[in-house]
Amino acid sequence: MSDFDIREFYDRYCDMLNAHEFDRMDEFMGDTIISHGQTADRATVIAHLKGITEAVPDMRWEIREVAINGGVLACHSINHGTPVKEWLGVAPNGKKIEIDEFALYVISDGKFQQMSNVHDAVALKKQLEG
Repeated sequence: MSDFDIREFYDRYCDMLNAHEFDRMDEFMGDTIISHGQTADRATVIAHLKGITEAVPDMRWEIREVAINGGVLACHSINHGTPVKEWLGVAPNGKKIEIDEFALYVISDGKFQQMSNVHDAVALKKQLEG
């Protein structure tokens, strides 16, 4: 396991996200993980990701900062896209958005064990209402 490169693993995960190839999720997680403190199966995680890109079809995750401490990875990314459906409780209006996302992952045995994230929904609302 000492040859496992967490940053390379995370970069491949982000490439998968940006390609919207969510059915590759088995490369990154086992059958279940802890998501926001609750057990979630891979199908649920994939459905959540597909839900994001159904609402924001051109969604891109731009990694800004990554911090790694042992098997814990924290990331700040900027999410870009144009919502076409309600997302994070905000109705679309044809405008592009750019919001911050902060995520925390626990990785062991070459897979995500825990995942959680938060989006700046206030900034999203300001961008789409203003």
